[in-house]
Amino acid sequence: MNDADTYGHVPDDLDAAPADPRELLKTWLPAVDDPNEPLMTLATVGLDGYPNGRTVLLSGFDGERIHFHTSAHSGKVAELAALPRATAVLVWPELARQVVITGDVAPETSQEASAEFPQRSRALQLLEWVNTDELAARPVAERREKWAEFDSAHPEDPLEPPATWLGYAITPLRVVFWRGDSQGPSNRLVYTWEDHGWSLQRKAG
Repeated sequence: MNDADTYGHVPDDLDAAPADPRELLKTWLPAVDDPNEPLMTLATVGLDGYPNGRTVLLSGFDGERIHFHTSAHSGKVAELAALPRATAVLVWPELARQVVITGDVAPETSQEASAEFPQRSRALQLLEWVNTDELAARPVAERREKWAEFDSAHPEDPLEPPATWLGYAITPLRVVFWRGDSQGPSNRLVYTWEDHGWSLQRKAG
């Protein structure tokens, strides 16, 4: 995971609570054009009705929505098609901060998704092209051989995104900022979208 001080910043007013949580998200999260793409936990509703979580890269925050990308082979794609809602969690242990973002999910355009692909490392680009359930079932030597063969046959950098490369954006409907305090109790700011406006509650940490 990226170091906590490589994206976002701590506001001068540690008790700041703007009327719109997206203003605070701008200070906590990297923008979509920021090369820093921190890890976040993404939770969806599984096809069996149970929550399903995994770690993905946050592709950035555009001031309105948070973005992430994945493969069409991923189980989360079917889950989001069935119920386009998700929760994303980012944590900064060194700064004693956490944000939980819950909202509706919509697919990006193909142009938006394609623009993100070159920002990924060579290894992640290769992974999107090579990694399949069929290959995953093979022994490690075969998996590595397939990887090396594809890498050697496609020296271009960056690679073009395959048709399986997809992007999604979460429009926040609930945002919870948790802030620790080494000299006192932690607290949470709970923002909820209601009737075309944001409500705010302060809760114990």
